[in-house]
Amino acid sequence: MVKYEFHETTRMLAVHGSELASFYRRASAFILDIAFAAGLFSMIISLVEPLLIKQGWIHSKYEIVFALNMNWYSIVWTILYFGLAVYFGNGKSPGKWILGIRIISLTHERISFWHSIERALGYGYSFLELCFGFIQYFIYPNRRTLHDRIAETIVIRENKKRLSL
Repeated sequence: MVKYEFHETTRMLAVHGSELASFYRRASAFILDIAFAAGLFSMIISLVEPLLIKQGWIHSKYEIVFALNMNWYSIVWTILYFGLAVYFGNGKSPGKWILGIRIISLTHERISFWHSIERALGYGYSFLELCFGFIQYFIYPNRRTLHDRIAETIVIRENKKRLSL
């Protein structure tokens, strides 16, 4: 016989009382992460581009550019950057680490790979309709944006007492 277990409630009780990150910190971390993603993309492409030209796959230098919404590979790169950075950083991308904030799951002790990718995909939905998904920070309880609700996460301000999250 299988019985229902309410592990989500246990996790929510564990994070109860955590200080939520401000909109300013979250937006600043996001902008920093976009800059890091673009810089990393540019470094990798500058190394790979001569090989692509030599193989005939592209015809000229600077044909591959990072533009968030202009080409498929920039979108894929951005999703991979945010997904992998948050997963391997256990909720902290480089921008979030600099600003002292962290993404935590409301259902698991550690943010999972799927939650990280799901949240990264959710950024695209948050940009739709004039960035209304980001503005929902001011509307919904616990300051959750659209991508937070999609991935069942919150963003907290880290302090020394709660480093075990």
